[in-house]
Formats: sequence, structure tokens, C-alpha cells
Amino acid sequence: MAEVHFYHLTRTPLEAAAPPLLEKCLERGWRVALRAGSAARADALNRHLWTYREESFLPHGGPEDPEPARQPVYLTAGPELPNDPQALMLADGATSEPAEMGRFERVMLLFDGHDEAALNAARAAWRAVTSAGLPARYWAEGERGGWTLKRES
Repeated sequence: MAEVHFYHLTRTPLEAAAPPLLEKCLERGWRVALRAGSAARADALNRHLWTYREESFLPHGGPEDPEPARQPVYLTAGPELPNDPQALMLADGATSEPAEMGRFERVMLLFDGHDEAALNAARAAWRAVTSAGLPARYWAEGERGGWTLKRES
């Protein structure tokens, strides 16, 4: 059964928050699908993951790349999951239903804490996830960085 982790971004932009979470998934041996709210956002994240750190990059690809099934991190704005991921990251308004979420080891929903619509969508997703009986954890950014567990069900 999936664990659904909600990440409330208040100090860090998605471009800085997502790579360490993706790296942790890869360290566990998981493949990840990162579903963005738009094709433009998925493309921007695709470019960012090649250069976000000078000494390394995250191996990834998207629908335009050859052999999408072999991608450790697959970036998309659509519902496809060609790399048979164990983890799903939802960003910038991308959504998933609890029935789909249940097939993963981990679902990570990252949302902008300064955007009222994103906050409302995250609250609605929390209610849907917990009503479906999936374990959920709410993480907030700490004063000095890092994540603090604020709530779990």
C-alpha cells in the first residue's frame, strides 16, 4: 500500500525541493514518474535536472526520449507510466486519484504554500487520500531547512 507524502513548499522552490527527494527514491532502487501540471513545466524540470548540481545530474527522460521504459525518472504532464515506477511525484497541480496512488510504494505531492489554489487542492487531496484509507504524511519546511513531519494519518 502506498504512503502518500505531502510536501508544503514555503521557503524552497520546486526546482530545489524535488531533486533531493528524487535522489532518495533512486537510492532505494525505485523508478519514479514525475507528473507536472503542464508540458511546459515538465520540459523546464527536464532541463533543470541536467544542471541543478555542477558535479552530477539525475538520470531522467520524458516522452520525447528513446526507451522511456528504461528511464529511472520519467518526466511527464500526462497519465502515462512507461517506466513502471515505484514512486510518483506530483508537482504544480498535477493530480492522481487514490485508486492510482495505491499501486506505488510512495506518492509525493509537492505544493506551493504561497498559492491559495494549490493549498486548497492539497487539502482536498489529503481528504481523498485519507478517506481512501491510504497512509498520509504532511511535511512542512523547517526554519533551518529540511522537512518536519507535522501530521500523519
